[in-house]
Amino acid sequence: MKKLMKTRLALMMFLQYFIWGVWYVTLGTWLGQSLRFTGAQIGLVAGTTAIGAIVSPFLVGLIADRLFATQKVLAAVHGLGAVLLFLASSQVRFGPVYVLVLLYALCYMPTLALTNSLSFRQMSDPKTEFGPIRVLGTGGWIVAGLLIGTLRLEATAIPMRLAGAASILMALYCLTLPDTPPLMKATQFRMSDVFPVEVRQLFKERSFAIFVLASFLICVPLQFYYAFTNLFLNEVGVKNAAGKMTGGQMSELLCMLLIPWFFRRLGVKYMLIAGMLAWTLRYMLFAYGNSGSGMWMLWLGILLHGICYDFFFVTGQIYVDRKAPIALRAAAQGMITLITYGAGMLVGSWLSGHVVDLYARSEAQGIVTHEWRSIWMVAAGCSAAVLLLFFFTFRDTYEQANVASQSEVETVVSI
Repeated sequence: MKKLMKTRLALMMFLQYFIWGVWYVTLGTWLGQSLRFTGAQIGLVAGTTAIGAIVSPFLVGLIADRLFATQKVLAAVHGLGAVLLFLASSQVRFGPVYVLVLLYALCYMPTLALTNSLSFRQMSDPKTEFGPIRVLGTGGWIVAGLLIGTLRLEATAIPMRLAGAASILMALYCLTLPDTPPLMKATQFRMSDVFPVEVRQLFKERSFAIFVLASFLICVPLQFYYAFTNLFLNEVGVKNAAGKMTGGQMSELLCMLLIPWFFRRLGVKYMLIAGMLAWTLRYMLFAYGNSGSGMWMLWLGILLHGICYDFFFVTGQIYVDRKAPIALRAAAQGMITLITYGAGMLVGSWLSGHVVDLYARSEAQGIVTHEWRSIWMVAAGCSAAVLLLFFFTFRDTYEQANVASQSEVETVVSI
């Protein structure tokens, strides 16, 4: 692949994840501190991306794979998404905000797979070429957090408007990308096209079924972090919280490089356990940290994101890739994404919101604060329970599951 094409695809990835990072991280702070939404309402709005993740495989399978060129689909949904973001940023009531953000999530979440597929179609050797391109997506997320935190925009609607402006730019840019027509004929869409029977049969293997169950369950307490960490940090007095949270993505990049080394020494089971343990430890650090003498605990909890995400999700994606038939690996990855980012995060959005409301306290002038220690300990307890379940029930039966090469890791998408 030519250097110019690599640059063009890297810019696409940068914009793709800048758009998500610029509004989603601070969503809870805007809804909670400015619009006075309840924890349950914040959780539901944050959970719209989970609904988008559930629906996206069907939209991608029906539209981009069969009907229209990928770059045109990307341009259309990003353009529509820009309109929805601008409309959502001007709302003050829960109903309109929820509906507009939900519609936006249905537009945006399929683009995660579409940008990947468009990139792969332009590559001669995806295993070595995709990693350096995809890393610019994480860079976009980091730049978004640093920008919003430095400008102190976390409790405002401006991040959504910035995301809308970036979406317009992305829509126009997508029209300049190489033509990527659908590869399949426009035939009747069937469920088996998204999740073939061979993929569903993987559940008959006990170890795989336990892995999927644990993946679903661990995503329930994970939504506490994604939906409420920025609100928590702002509420306890941390300055430039959005900027500090980008330390998690920075550690993610470092841990990505270390995965092959740990894989050879720990294997699948203990890599996954390390990821679950990191989530439990992170929530305990949040529970006992503060913006003063305990700031180091909050920093450590943020920096654990590399282990939290890479050791569990990236390791899990590699595990699924090895268990699935070669011709059906994309479908298998879509299935695990639906179960984790979709169903697991959706349940987590509902649960986290109700737990946050349970420990909410009304102060003077209508200001609401929270007993964050209790909230984070609930999340830590849920994570620890899944960890114990997985530790005592999972047995990896794949003989080569403890070996991973650098090229395999580079093909895995991380956020």
